Amino acid sequence: MELGLQSFCLRGIKDNEAVAKTVRACGLQRIEVCRVHTAFDDPTAFGALARQYETAGVPIVSIGVNKLDGDRAAATTLFECAKAAGLERMSVDFPLEGIDEALAIADELSERHGIKLGIHNHGGRHWLGSVTALRWVFGKTSTRVGLSLDTAWAIDSREDPVEMVREFADRLHLVHIKDFVFARDRTPEDVVVGTGTLDLGALDRAMADVGFNGEAILEYEGDVDNPVPALRECVKAVAREMQLVTVPEGLE
Repeated sequence: MELGLQSFCLRGIKDNEAVAKTVRACGLQRIEVCRVHTAFDDPTAFGALARQYETAGVPIVSIGVNKLDGDRAAATTLFECAKAAGLERMSVDFPLEGIDEALAIADELSERHGIKLGIHNHGGRHWLGSVTALRWVFGKTSTRVGLSLDTAWAIDSREDPVEMVREFADRLHLVHIKDFVFARDRTPEDVVVGTGTLDLGALDRAMADVGFNGEAILEYEGDVDNPVPALRECVKAVAREMQLVTVPEGLE
């Protein structure tokens, strides 16, 4: 399995050519692009951006996290952007208001364009942060609408990301590998993955057991002005603890 990087980790860098170079400096060659680095309102322009990243040796493998609501036109444009880049998956979010209509539109467009959707579980204050809420949503959709599991935010919600891998195996389309430590007031802080609350080895075993074949995306959002050293440590930790990932050249 090849590891990608969520572009929000590099939000201090706005130029996409520089972003691609920085991804490679971290020891990675794949990226999930967010709205910090592009707008998703023009499929032709986004297709051109995808080719730019491809030429730089850092293909875009996913986009997100993008909200899908009852606006069919906006949702269609988002799917067309993903299709223009040749994507098979993207990370999404849904508002609670109008959820039935939004899910129906998303499921329909997912089937039409052949793109799977992973709901990003964004913590204890997010309505889709709990396993209970995810079960309820998944009861309304096909398996095309699944999970983009954020391991740190799962822990923030007092859920077990390893058990979430196992429970939602047939809907696990992406995994965001991220780690937190918590202050006494439960405020989370990003740390190098595996040095906080996340058990990388257990995560790896669960992903292997369920035959995970989606996208694995690294997230570390600290050190905005100088993220590369910590991100390289994250890459080395993932490579060391997760047998599904090979050690990138030069990071042994």
